[in-house]
Amino acid sequence: MSKTDALKRLSDEGVAIWLDDLSRRRIASGDLAGLIESRHVVGVTTNPSIFQKAISGGDGYEGQLADLAARKVTVDEAIRMITTADVRDAADVLRPVFEASGGADGRVSIEVDPRFAHDTAATIAEAEQLAWLVDRPNALIKIPATRAGLPAITEVIGRGISVNVTLIFSLERYREVMDAYQAGLEKARAAGLDLATIHSVASFFVSRVDSEIDKRLDALGTDAAKALKGRAALANARLAYQAYEEVVAGERWSALAAAGANPQRPLWASTGVKDPAYPDTLYVTELVAPGTVNTMPEPTLLATEDHGVVSGDTITGGYEQAAADLDALAGLGVSYDEVVQLLEDEGVAKFEQAWQELLDSTEAALARLAAKGA
Repeated sequence: MSKTDALKRLSDEGVAIWLDDLSRRRIASGDLAGLIESRHVVGVTTNPSIFQKAISGGDGYEGQLADLAARKVTVDEAIRMITTADVRDAADVLRPVFEASGGADGRVSIEVDPRFAHDTAATIAEAEQLAWLVDRPNALIKIPATRAGLPAITEVIGRGISVNVTLIFSLERYREVMDAYQAGLEKARAAGLDLATIHSVASFFVSRVDSEIDKRLDALGTDAAKALKGRAALANARLAYQAYEEVVAGERWSALAAAGANPQRPLWASTGVKDPAYPDTLYVTELVAPGTVNTMPEPTLLATEDHGVVSGDTITGGYEQAAADLDALAGLGVSYDEVVQLLEDEGVAKFEQAWQELLDSTEAALARLAAKGA
């Protein structure tokens, strides 16, 4: 298989390839446009960690920071202006893909302030503000799948704003997310909105599940435990796809689809392999099924291009084995419920930490530039 064939085959199998990264340099240099042109990238996801890395790196932000310092804006306003500008520009680069795909792809995601993860009203208000600031039809507003996030998803979808639901780890929470999406579409329909203009993806996190469960299996140290290493994340994701299939086959969804609604595609997130003992394309080539999205950090994208072997659907035939793997973990005393709740809590905390680091570094830059301009 020659280079780019694996990525083309992935696309042909119905997997939308999105890049899990964004920076001003990537946009201005033409790198993002190049990935769209030559590597089948049809979307972009961002998160607080990505923005913290990009803005703290400084490339391309000095001029806007100087202007913001001169205006004496707050650090929160500065970050909002910087991040929405990047998302707006990336959305413009991806606009042709958006048009060609009927709105399914060509999407750029921006996350609500992670400090609002447990505040429903603040999440709703922030989602509306971000949608207004970005002002592009191909933006997706990311809302975490916390308990407080679920009613926010329903309300934001009900107002006609497209949403990327993030930080999903558990099958139970994923079913609640799909329910929240359908409830939002029902609200939108009752309000007379065009359901065809509303899109959503549900970001189901993958590699972190293996990282946490493998750690527990290593602590057990038995042959049975070792045999289950590297199996939990794929099992979890495959059972999530099974749950998705069940929902879209249901009467409730059929009524919404008849009214023009778009399915909420499963999106595989956290697909960079963290254990060097595993193939670096594991969470790409082993999670192939139609109607899905795989958002990859650039190293994973390039690894897939270079040596990924895409051999068709690797999900729908594996439900029985996936269920057996999770049952085997339970039999060893590894608590699924404990792991997924821990991962959700840690996910929110990590994004809050990244956001705080971004606040601190941006505040320091604004102070430095204000003193320079004084």
